[in-house]
Amino acid sequence: MDTAKHLGHLNVLVMGVGNSLLTDEAVGPQAIKRFQEAYGELLGVSLLDAGTLSFTLADEIGAADALIVFDAARLNATVGSVRVLEGKEMDDFVRSGKLTVHEVGLTDLLDMARMTGDLPARRALVAIEPAHVGWGLELSPAVEAAMPTAIQMAHDVLSRWNAECVEAAQ
Repeated sequence: MDTAKHLGHLNVLVMGVGNSLLTDEAVGPQAIKRFQEAYGELLGVSLLDAGTLSFTLADEIGAADALIVFDAARLNATVGSVRVLEGKEMDDFVRSGKLTVHEVGLTDLLDMARMTGDLPARRALVAIEPAHVGWGLELSPAVEAAMPTAIQMAHDVLSRWNAECVEAAQ
């Protein structure tokens, strides 16, 4: 058994997806920055600004025990709404085409990991409903206001997963 898992710490990849030049599309990269500011370096957690995605990320995803993705997503909810989707619920949502411009890349990356047997067993999407996706360097006020909630929700998922890992090791 992997020592980190035995101690209750998973090898977790926390990834922010989005384009920093497109207003609310920058949620992912902004969330990674703020997650690190809020929680610093956590044992077993790697933070990655994945930009608009690339097939080169398949290896990083496949090497992780768990994956958390921050992204702007069309939730059909009030602007700034935050939702966490885990496991199959995340997979189904990504396949539904409700994400922004990089949806195919995320779907493809998860499918590549699934086909090679490297899909992290624990995975979650922390999605925020955008107000506007267009040229600009600032998040909309509603999305900016939602960021602390999104960061906390991701940390809560991570804490729960680590607790489950400790419990399973006992």
